[in-house]
Amino acid sequence: MAIFFLVVGLEIKRELLDGELSSRKQAMLPVAAAIGGMLVPAVIFLMLNAGGAGSRGWGIPMATDIALAIGVLTLLGKRIPLGLKVFLTALAIIDDIGAVIIIALFYTGTISWTSLAAGLALFVLMLLLNRLGVRAISIYLFVGLGIWVAFLNSGVHATIAGVLLALAIPSRSVEADREAPLQILERVFQPWAAYVIVPLFALANAGIHIENNPLESLSDPVGMGIVMGLFFGKQIGVVVFSWLAVSSRLGSLPPSVSWRQLHGAACIAGIGFTMSLFISLLAFEDAGLLRMSKIGVLAGSTISGFVGLALLAFAGNGSARKR
Repeated sequence: MAIFFLVVGLEIKRELLDGELSSRKQAMLPVAAAIGGMLVPAVIFLMLNAGGAGSRGWGIPMATDIALAIGVLTLLGKRIPLGLKVFLTALAIIDDIGAVIIIALFYTGTISWTSLAAGLALFVLMLLLNRLGVRAISIYLFVGLGIWVAFLNSGVHATIAGVLLALAIPSRSVEADREAPLQILERVFQPWAAYVIVPLFALANAGIHIENNPLESLSDPVGMGIVMGLFFGKQIGVVVFSWLAVSSRLGSLPPSVSWRQLHGAACIAGIGFTMSLFISLLAFEDAGLLRMSKIGVLAGSTISGFVGLALLAFAGNGSARKR
C-alpha cells in the first residue's frame, strides 16, 4: 500500500503544480466539496456511534475510492461533460489528501520520536537533493526506502512514506525533451497500483465471513453509520458545500455542468471501497466490528454507485438545458 500511496502522492503533486488545484479559482469548488464530503459523513457516523465501541471508525465513511469513482463515471461515456470528470477527479484527490492526514494523526500506534525524526530527516535530505538538481530516480527510491523503514518503526503508518517520497520527487527535467522523474514514476507505478496492488488488497481484505443475516450488521450502529455516511453524508456534504462556494463566488460550476449532474457525481463520491476498507483495518482490531464495517463499506459503496449512475443517466445534458 505504500506504493499505492506513492502514486496518490504523485497525482496530488501533479494537480497542485499543473492541474485543477494549481490556481485558487480552479481549486476552490472541489476543495469545498471535498471538505463537505469528509466532514458530514464523519458527523453522521459519530451521531450514531458517539461513546460506543465503534466510535473509532469515524474516518471510514470519509473516504472516496478515486479509481472506482472515476471508473463508474466513465460508464456513461460522452453523456458526462469533461468538466464533471475533472471535478470528481480533483475532489477525490483532495479527499486522498484528507485521508493521508487522518491516518497520520488519528490512526497511528505509540510513536517512536527517534524513528520519526530519522524519517523526517531523510525527507528533508530528499528535498535538498531536489533543490540541488539531482534527477537520478534510483537515489530517491533508495532514500525513500529508508523513510519507509523509519516510519514503519515510528508508529506512524508506513504508507505516509509513499506520500513524502512523491512530494520530494522532481517535477521538472533538466532537459526539455525528457520526461521528469515525477512523470516517469507515475507512468511506471500507476499500472501496478491500479491492476495489481489495489485488486490484491481488495481480495485480501474485503472478504467477509457471513454467519448470520448480513442485514443485522447493517442495523448495527457501525454498519449503519458507514452506509449513512457514504450514501447520505457524501451527497449532502458535497452538494451543500459546493453550493456555498458558488454562492459566495469563491468557485464556479465547471463548464456545461448542471447542479443535477453535480448531485450525481456527489453520490458517486460515496464509493469508499479501497480507502474505506484500509481505514477500517486501522480503526478496528475486534473481528466483529471489522466485519460490520466491511459490510457497511460494501453496501454503502454499492448503493452510492448505482444511485449515482441513475441520477446522472436522468440528469440530461447541462449545456442543452441551459440553452
